[in-house]
Amino acid sequence: MKNLLSIWILSSLLISPAFGQQSRWEPVKDKILTPWAAEVDPQNPLPEYPRPQMKREQWQNLNGLWDYALVGKDSPMPDNFDGQILVPFAIESALSGVGKMSGKDRELWYFKEIEIPRSSRRGKVLLHFGAVDWEAEVFVNGQSVGQHQGGYDPFYFEIQEALQSGKTQSIAIRVWDPTDDGPQPRGKQVNDPRGIWYTPVTGIWQTVWLEPVPEAYIADIKNIPDWDNKQIRVIPEVAHYGEGQNVRVKLLADGEVVAEKTVKNQENAVFTLTNPRVWHPEDPFLYDIEVTLNEGRKEIDQVTGYTALRKISMAPDANGIQRMLLNNEFLFQYGPLDQGWWPDGLYTAPTDAALLFDIQKTRDMGFNMIRKHVKVEPARWYYHCDRMGMLVWQDMPSGDMGNRWESRPGVVGKGTEKERTPESEAIFRKEWKAIMDANHNFPSIVVWVPFNEAWGQFDTDEIVQWTVDHDPSRLVNGASGGNYTKKGHIMDMHNYPDPVMPDPAVWGGDQVIVLGEYGGLGLPVEGHTWQEKDNWGYQSFKNESELQDRYSQLIRDLKPLIPKGLSSAIYTQTTDVEVEVNGLMTYDREVVKFEPSFLKNKHSELYSIKIPMK
Repeated sequence: MKNLLSIWILSSLLISPAFGQQSRWEPVKDKILTPWAAEVDPQNPLPEYPRPQMKREQWQNLNGLWDYALVGKDSPMPDNFDGQILVPFAIESALSGVGKMSGKDRELWYFKEIEIPRSSRRGKVLLHFGAVDWEAEVFVNGQSVGQHQGGYDPFYFEIQEALQSGKTQSIAIRVWDPTDDGPQPRGKQVNDPRGIWYTPVTGIWQTVWLEPVPEAYIADIKNIPDWDNKQIRVIPEVAHYGEGQNVRVKLLADGEVVAEKTVKNQENAVFTLTNPRVWHPEDPFLYDIEVTLNEGRKEIDQVTGYTALRKISMAPDANGIQRMLLNNEFLFQYGPLDQGWWPDGLYTAPTDAALLFDIQKTRDMGFNMIRKHVKVEPARWYYHCDRMGMLVWQDMPSGDMGNRWESRPGVVGKGTEKERTPESEAIFRKEWKAIMDANHNFPSIVVWVPFNEAWGQFDTDEIVQWTVDHDPSRLVNGASGGNYTKKGHIMDMHNYPDPVMPDPAVWGGDQVIVLGEYGGLGLPVEGHTWQEKDNWGYQSFKNESELQDRYSQLIRDLKPLIPKGLSSAIYTQTTDVEVEVNGLMTYDREVVKFEPSFLKNKHSELYSIKIPMK
């Protein structure tokens, strides 16, 4: 095993693009950069293992310089390339080294030659993509090995049948992304960035990597916590499962085996825990998992991961108003709207340290929750939230937008639903399911949000109920600030800048009441903005003192809403994004606009409010 691993690591060092190996990479000029841009190694960007929930020892990172070309749509793979692009940064980003727009009438091609040793080709070879926006077709040695549509979910192909006899293999990827000229989920990307709409993200934007696996291999693990019965259920899924095979699942705490079970493919391994440690923001304890595929006494494949025991639910308080509970106790959830954009990498943080930075700063400021707004993050972001005890509300990225809503404080939002084409509806349903399935195992995620502010909202009751049924282990915020529905668990109002809440007499007996967006206090910081002028916030200020005073007023106005029935609030937003300057930090993360200790003290006042329950 160790010799094989050494060969595999050595081979990864020999990876080279087919053309222009000596080309010099540098970020696109005239863009503000984060401090981590200087730490990006073009020979080995984002070197961390990309899938913490299911790790193997052997893997090969394919991030780095690839050849690229922009060609007309439906053109064949080009014979010549335009230059080199740094994967996994989108072509529009500064860190890609390219900084070009693609659009609906062009396709983006990637090309790279790699070396795979013979010893790593005895079983299957999996080519993984963390995320590619939006449509991708993958070729190995000129042979198409598969296609994928969806800009936010991971996918892979078995490529061993397309490999040639020698070590050197070629990989080409064709990408098409219509951004807002198509019906697909795309979050806040638009071809004409302005206001709250940002630069497109086309192509590979998460890690690309290879894994050698046996003929039969562990393809997935699903973890389901059952807090009330103090149980954790683990369901392994094996690809090409054969007769005489079984799966051994071990649960470990602090490195010690707590229990183990042997099951068949897709059977439940149920662990009942004595004196279990539960996951909580103040004690985010994680159990380790070890899953081994056996054939007789022989170990064929093994992966490691983690899980946690926690419960998110709702119940009425002493006044009959529904409250959001964590582990059967009321916890006021308060956090920022986090859009996850970077001035240099757009959707992609320049380094793992940068990815961690936003979460750590959020925690330092005394927030206990993050609303991940119309974007999905790489798996390592959720891993950091899991181990740091940060609650997450996960949005579905919006798309095929239209038909806005009307609302004012205390009044139910009104509007018409979007009439989507059958193709558009099918894309939404497929991608929402893929996103939920891919991120199911992260204990930090406690709320799913399928719709935001009626952006492309359609078949609301049906979609929300499907979301509830698909994952009963979490709450569902069906229409955040949009065309409200009694389906789902949460009624979510948006209001800027001041905090408000809907009438508990209307909603409090059936749904949890939350303030899904408010605040938006703006402060442009000279030398740290996306552009020199025409930046904006929902309410703008000239200095940090004015900003701090106004924020203090927001907290004073928010506090009395909690006893009246408010279970959560979300402040806009973590960082400035492009022309928006209403972040707690500047877009480049160089300036924190509030002293973290000041915010932490203010937020502690929210958590100290006691709510009597029935």
